[in-house]
Amino acid sequence: MRHRRTALSALAGLGLAAATLAAVPAQSATAQTTTATKSAAVSSYAQYEGSKENAANNKAFYQAVMKSVAKKRAANPGATAVTVVYNASSAPSFRAQISRSAQIWNSSVSNVKLQEGSNADFRYYEGNDSRGSYASTDGHGRGYIFLDYRQNQQYDSTRVTAHETGHVLGLPDNYRGPCSELMSGGGPGPSCTNAYPNSTERARVNSLWRYGIKAG
Repeated sequence: MRHRRTALSALAGLGLAAATLAAVPAQSATAQTTTATKSAAVSSYAQYEGSKENAANNKAFYQAVMKSVAKKRAANPGATAVTVVYNASSAPSFRAQISRSAQIWNSSVSNVKLQEGSNADFRYYEGNDSRGSYASTDGHGRGYIFLDYRQNQQYDSTRVTAHETGHVLGLPDNYRGPCSELMSGGGPGPSCTNAYPNSTERARVNSLWRYGIKAG
C-alpha cells in the first residue's frame, strides 16, 4: 500500500512538472506577443512622426496659435508680454503633465508664457491613436494637441507633453537629435526621460517670440 502511494505521488509529481513545463511556452508566447505589439506601436509612431503629414500639421498648428494670439494682441496693443492660453479640460488624465510642461517652458524662455484659462488659443485632447501624440488643427483654424494613452505609457509622459507643447512655440521635430534635445521626441527611445529644451531650443523660441508674434 505504501509502495502504491509512493508511486501515485511520483506520478502526481511528474504530472505537475509536465503541466508546469507546458505552461512555460504559453507564458513566453504572451510575452513575445506583448513585445511585438509594443514594437509595432513604436514603429507606427516613428512612421507618422517622420512623415510630411506630421510636419505640415505641426506648421498649421503653430500658425493657428499665432493667428489666435495676434487677434488678442491687436485688441490689447499695450500688453507687454505674449501670453498663449491653453485649455486642458478635454485631457483630464494628463493635467499634471500639461501643467508641468507649461512650468518647464515658462521657466526656460522669457518672451512668451503659457497660461491655462478661458478663450484659449489651443486645446489638449486625450485618447487612442495609432499615430501616437501629435499637434494639429481641426480644419477650422483652431489648434490642438492630442495625447495618446499608449504612447504616454511607453514613453516618459512629461517629455511627450513638453515635446508636443514645443510645437505651440514654433519648434519643429528633429528625431535624429540626442535625448538632451526635447524636440528629438521619441527618436532616442523610451529610455529618454528628459523633458527640458536645450539652450538652442530655448534661444530659438525666444527669437520667434521676441517681437510679439513676428518670427525672428
